[in-house]
Amino acid sequence: MVHSRVVLASGSRHRAQLLQRLLPEFTTDAPDIDERVGADETADRYVTRLAEEKARAVADRHPDSLVIGSDQACVLRDRILGKPADHEAAVQQLLDSSGRVVTFLTGLCVLNTQTGATQVDVVPFRVRFRRLTRDGVERYLQREPAYDAAGSFHSEGLGIALFERLEGADPTALVGLPLIRLVSMLHEEGLALP
Repeated sequence: MVHSRVVLASGSRHRAQLLQRLLPEFTTDAPDIDERVGADETADRYVTRLAEEKARAVADRHPDSLVIGSDQACVLRDRILGKPADHEAAVQQLLDSSGRVVTFLTGLCVLNTQTGATQVDVVPFRVRFRRLTRDGVERYLQREPAYDAAGSFHSEGLGIALFERLEGADPTALVGLPLIRLVSMLHEEGLALP
């Protein structure tokens, strides 16, 4: 089955840059959904729900397409860390992560608008942080104010200097779009990639 388009249901430039590794042409369409965590919702369930909701939110605007939805949660000691509200919240998130393992769970959905078929999965990735000092965190945020990122860092930038070790099957999951799993999902829908 050949699809005329692939649509990334996201406004994230990081996800778009990752998808460009696989596809020379695709459309982006940022969904408008409520991203609050539900009462008693686990991190796994939260990211899969949002990935699917993002894909469904734009699907009607893109017939005969494969729509990709993705969402990520940063989890520290069973607590979901959201995007920091301000500088002090970012400092606190990074200090809380100091010397600890933070798990990133990325929900991924591929929705075929031709058939209605949906594939949904969660791809984990773990980051062990170095021991961080407040001065070091302040220097990092001064150079790279990562207030738009859950966990308060950009691993694809200077944030890599905050880490001791990375653990996971797909490093692109850390940035928010697990390409290895996505290739498998696209193959399932008949989209041939090398």
